[in-house]
Formats: sequence, C-alpha cells, structure tokens
Amino acid sequence: MADEVVLPIPNLDLPQRFFTLKTPSLTHLHENAKEQLLSGLKNDQMAPYYRLVTSADAIPLDQTLLDSMEKANAEELQKLDDRLEEAKKTEGESEISDALKARANHLTRIGDKDRSIEAQKLALEKTPGLGSRIDIVLTLVRIGFFFGDNNLIADNLAKAEKLIDEGGDWDRRNRLKVYKGVHLVSIRQLKRGEEQLIDALSTFTATELIPYNDFVALTVIVSALSLKRVDLKKKIIGSPEVNSVLPELPILGDLVKNLYDCHYAKFFIALATLEQTYLLPSRLLSPHTRYYVREMRILAYSQLLESYRSLTLESLSGAFGVSIEFVDSELSRFIANGRLHCSIDKVHGIVETTRPSVKKTQYETVVKRGDILLNAVQRLSKVLY
Repeated sequence: MADEVVLPIPNLDLPQRFFTLKTPSLTHLHENAKEQLLSGLKNDQMAPYYRLVTSADAIPLDQTLLDSMEKANAEELQKLDDRLEEAKKTEGESEISDALKARANHLTRIGDKDRSIEAQKLALEKTPGLGSRIDIVLTLVRIGFFFGDNNLIADNLAKAEKLIDEGGDWDRRNRLKVYKGVHLVSIRQLKRGEEQLIDALSTFTATELIPYNDFVALTVIVSALSLKRVDLKKKIIGSPEVNSVLPELPILGDLVKNLYDCHYAKFFIALATLEQTYLLPSRLLSPHTRYYVREMRILAYSQLLESYRSLTLESLSGAFGVSIEFVDSELSRFIANGRLHCSIDKVHGIVETTRPSVKKTQYETVVKRGDILLNAVQRLSKVLY
C-alpha cells in the first residue's frame, strides 16, 4: 500500500551539508559539501531552502537557478491544488486525504517550513487511518529535525507516542524509538537516548531519518559513555549488528574495544581521532563534543583508578600515553569538580583513591531530597492557607 511507503522527505542530508559550509574549521570539507548541497537542492527543486542557504552566505545565489526552481514549484503546486479541488467536487474522503497528503509532501520536499507544517497538520485532520496519521506526525518530526526546531520535534514525538499507544503497528513503534533516541541525544539526554537506540538496533528501519551506518555509529558513541563495562561488552562489542558495520567505522571499534580492554593510551588516541573526524563535523553531535570528550576521559580515569588504592603519576601518564604534567593538571581539575574520587600527593608523586561511602552518599541524597520536599510543602501551605 502507498501508505506504507515512508518518503525520505525532507532530505535530512542537506542540513548537515549546510552546517559543514557554515563551520570555518571544516574548510577541508567545504568543496564536497557544496557539491552535495547543490545537487540535493536541484534534485528536489528546493527553492525555499535555496533562498535560506544563500541568504546565510553558505553558497552564492544563482538567480537563474532560483527562478527556474520557483517556477517548477509553482507549477507543481498548481497541479496539486487542481487535483485537490477536483477531489472535493467529485470524489470521497479517501481521495481528498490523498490529495492533501500529496500537497503537504510537496511543500515538505522543497523545504518550505511554515507552509509544509500547515499543510501536514491539515492533512492530519482529514486523514482517517491510524497508520497514516502516525506517518504524518513523524513527517512533522523530520521537518523539526531538518530546521533544528526542538519544540516541533518534542510536540510531535509526544503525539506520535500517543497515537502508537492507541494501536500502532510493530514497524512504526520501532521507528519511533529511533526518532526518540536521536532527539534525546540531540538535547544531551544520552542515557535515555542510548536505551532507545539499542532497543531499535536489531529492528532498524528508519532510513528516512538517518542512514543505517550513521545510526549504528551514533549508538556506539552514546553507549560507550552510558553503558557499564559489562553491558558494553554484551550490547555493543558482542552485537552482530554493530560488528557488521565496524569494519567501515574502524575508529569506533578502536574506541570501545580499547576502553573495554583497558588499553588507555590507544583509547586516548581513538577518542582524539573521533573528536576531529566524527564529532566536530557532525551537526547533531558537534554541540556536545567538549562534554562528550571530557566525560569519556573521566570514565577512563575512573575505570583505571577503581582497580588500585594508589598509583604513581608516572605510571598513570604511561598508561594514558601523555605527560606527567598533563595528567597532574587534568586530574586536579576533575578532583576539584568532584568528578574523580582521589587525591594527589605531589611530594611523592602518588595518586591515592578515596572511594566514597555508599551509605554516606545515600544519606546525603535523602537529606537533600528531604529539604527540597519540605520547601515545596511550605510554599504550598502558604498558597492554601
């Protein structure tokens, strides 16, 4: 059935190319990004989006090209409007719904944000089938991803979840997991995002949102930080889906395997390479690069320190393949921020672990939450009385 075909609109590869062109540090990627962006714009006759990228000076304006695309857009929209009017006059609700969806999809394809959102919402109102309604809502989510509109994404993810709870099929449930996972990663809720991504790993079908290899890469990157060591082995390193893709993404294999095998010097090299080749160039991950790299380094330090009561700065620097001064500076910063439970004896050049008491931590948590609850009760009592 036509309803089962998920159109890859809008083309979510283009905002990535736009991001690359607008990032000065990625000049070595600009030529290829420009070619792919122009190719995508021409293929889908994206006059509105072409106006946006040229106004941002990502690519120079070609007025002849813009005029030809706008003419093609107007002609196609006129055909769709005529088809809709004909359906309203002579055909039934199903044909009207199909005409509305075709019109909305055209506006979505060409990157006309406001008109496409309005048209998709109108199509949603007039579409009776639950599956088709879910597909329209997920299209609105993709429009949100395309334009970086988190409110549009969040609102429509909530709508999609509600519709799927009413009786969505297996495929749409699994596609929603991917959409939710990518969104959660984009707003730095990495643990929740990892859970959604791993759940969808063996059932992935959402190629309209993200290519499969990119999905697996995102899952590995997030899971390396979020999963405990035993789960990393089970869910990522031992995953057939991941292992089928890792030969094409060797840096990710180096990252997780060296972290798991405690080869920290190689892990640091892999992390630095990942930062430059995958994180910073990614529209999705670039805003979180500093956070991710810092947290991964803390994770590696913690993993090593957990195994010893004390270590010399020299052995630590050797394990990580960096200078003693670098380790000293970095550990000092993380200790001061309460991120590592250890202390540095500068006189003897030793790092001593200071494992926190579990009972003490639980007690402090109870007291802190109790204070918050009492304050809330006091505020409520002032309102009521």
